Amino acid sequence: MSNEEANTPPYRLHQNDLEAGNSSTDFHDDDEVGSGPFDIVRTKSAPLDRLRRWRQAALVLNASRRFRYTLDLKKEEEKKELIAKIRTHAQVVRAAFRFQISGQDAKVKETQERLPPSKSTTPVGNFDISPEELVSITRENDLTFLKRIGGVKEVADKLKSNLEKGIHGDETDLIDRKNAFGSNTYPRKKGRSFWNFLWEACKDTTLIILMVAAAASLALGIKTEGIKEGWYDGGSIAMAVLIVIIFTAVSDYRQSLQFQNLNEEKQNIHIEVIRGGRRVFISIFEIAVGDIVPLKIGDQVPADGIVVSGHSLSIDESSMTGESKIVHKDSKAPFLMSGCKVADGYGTMLVTGVGINTEWGLLMSSISEENGEETPLQVRLNGVATFIGIVGLAVAVSVLIVLVARLFTGHSKNPDGTVQFKRGQTTVGEAIDGFIKIFTVAVTIVVVAVPEGLPLAVTLTLAYSMRKMMADKALVRRLSACETMGSATTICSDKTGTLTLNQMTVVMAYSCGNKIDPPDNKSLLPPNVISLLIESIAHNTTGSVFVPEGGGALEVSGSPTEKAILQWGVNLGMDFNSAKSKSVIIHAFPFNSEKKRGGVAVKLSDSEVNVHWKGAAEIVLASCTSYIDTNNHVAPMDEDKLLVFKKAIEDMATSSLRCVAIAYRPYEMEKIPSGEEELLSWQLPEGDLILLAIVGIKDPCRPGVRDAVQLCINAGVKPKHDLRNYDSKRTLTKLLEILAIWFQFLK
Repeated sequence: MSNEEANTPPYRLHQNDLEAGNSSTDFHDDDEVGSGPFDIVRTKSAPLDRLRRWRQAALVLNASRRFRYTLDLKKEEEKKELIAKIRTHAQVVRAAFRFQISGQDAKVKETQERLPPSKSTTPVGNFDISPEELVSITRENDLTFLKRIGGVKEVADKLKSNLEKGIHGDETDLIDRKNAFGSNTYPRKKGRSFWNFLWEACKDTTLIILMVAAAASLALGIKTEGIKEGWYDGGSIAMAVLIVIIFTAVSDYRQSLQFQNLNEEKQNIHIEVIRGGRRVFISIFEIAVGDIVPLKIGDQVPADGIVVSGHSLSIDESSMTGESKIVHKDSKAPFLMSGCKVADGYGTMLVTGVGINTEWGLLMSSISEENGEETPLQVRLNGVATFIGIVGLAVAVSVLIVLVARLFTGHSKNPDGTVQFKRGQTTVGEAIDGFIKIFTVAVTIVVVAVPEGLPLAVTLTLAYSMRKMMADKALVRRLSACETMGSATTICSDKTGTLTLNQMTVVMAYSCGNKIDPPDNKSLLPPNVISLLIESIAHNTTGSVFVPEGGGALEVSGSPTEKAILQWGVNLGMDFNSAKSKSVIIHAFPFNSEKKRGGVAVKLSDSEVNVHWKGAAEIVLASCTSYIDTNNHVAPMDEDKLLVFKKAIEDMATSSLRCVAIAYRPYEMEKIPSGEEELLSWQLPEGDLILLAIVGIKDPCRPGVRDAVQLCINAGVKPKHDLRNYDSKRTLTKLLEILAIWFQFLK
């Protein structure tokens, strides 16, 4: 016995021994599943083998209908097999393509290599490259062919696109591109027709029993009472069954149509593209070959393409390759696959393949995402209906056997006291009539016992609730939401974009040791500080500022925080394009939620290097050892001045402002790695920073939020703010911010 077993209490040794009969398991809060073969803590993430055991152990009269909205294990396995087949097919196609290329005649290869890059592709329409060649570049990751035709810039030229300004984007240009290269859509499987739902409703075992009972009752009624009055009982049962079938099919069909509409709305992602030098938001279905798409952390790659530029750009390709390893993208590995996620960094891509010409399009066109689930109340009621139906059927069979036995043993009597059946005296017709009456009683028991209308009534009620919620602009994807919302006791809400308008502006600023009021008052800032702030704002951002050629208001794009800071820079006199052209980014550390800051190393025209940082105010301030005073001198960050800046951050947080600090430090050119590999792994210096400014960004509350919060409180529902991703250093500040918001709502 090991030491661990020796120190374990005896009752714990066999706790998980199923053969010993002790299958109870201690679950922790973070456990997804237990250790026993039937232990399921959360059905959403339960293993398929345990769900299969439960499904096999469940005693259900008609499993095909009772489980029609729960996870279909067979379809889930078929979906996985289909995905594996598609991936295998794609690999086979790639291998065959490469084998075909390697088997070509050497003279043909030499002829192609001698051709100038502009002659090595086949023009299509107004473009100098064909869709097949674009697909072969990206899908086959053919870096050699890409270099041979001139690289990304040459591909963009052949596609009549500019790597900085994108395509023209007018209607004629977009039509030409869609005609030549296709649209970013893929054929989808048609939903099931109404007749399919009608047929499924007819296959319900309970309804089949009622149909048989209706037919038997109809035949018996006509036989005993004649066709004029004998069809009443059987006809009424058949009519009830028909109504149940039609209403069930209509309800399921309407839910299917709503799911398809919501699924299309879910897939209709709006992304940012560069067209005509400006950033515009378009639907993912409107992306065309040649578009320049900015990418940042969390974005989905909307189409196949090639990386134009990027800083620490990493892609999660697990949805396509099955590998969980994050892949770094640069000039050596520039190919991007549609459907993947940006795991880190930022950059831009040139779209080279859309729709069915991408592996993602082939995959999605072969998979139907239709999956529904029955509400908990429906599951319970269906279980009750099934149980009652089984009990009713068993009672009916028992009554039939007992009454038939009593009839043919001479124990049944007529109303006048005479025996109904006497051996040798009762005719065959009279015996059959007696048996028909007994069978009618059994059929009546079955008809009365089966409460098929109960689940139907619940379905209709929930469907009505769903339509009422849709009338209030509340889209309901799952029917169970109409039921579970009535039991809600707590609402966990995010603040930004939910309780607020997500329209941020800089309303407070501290720089040079003093408060700048108003925050864009340039007279209170030395020229050197303004120049450094403009340099930092223009380079350390993922947004942009577009200046219309015909004049007009500037268009600032990016995340809400980026837009607020860029607008503040414009108010300070920033010319975005001019500031970007004066220096070059050597290396960048993209903003992430762990370090809560991002930085860039910028090389100036006189070979000087500045490292700029921007992020959470208290984190950036902790790395600052000095600041620039009003006399344009670099002063040390003493204890008194540090308390002043901390007090400024607290005041901003108390006023429900988002605090962002901007700092920089000069850096020696000799210390910067010269090689590309060393530069990629180089860590930007984070210490000895010089504080430039601390800004407070305000996000106004949405109209009606106060009334909505008060309504929830009056209804007994407790609103809670989302406190995830806040570290221990910021907890107090954020709590003060949240309390200030709630007090503002409830004034």
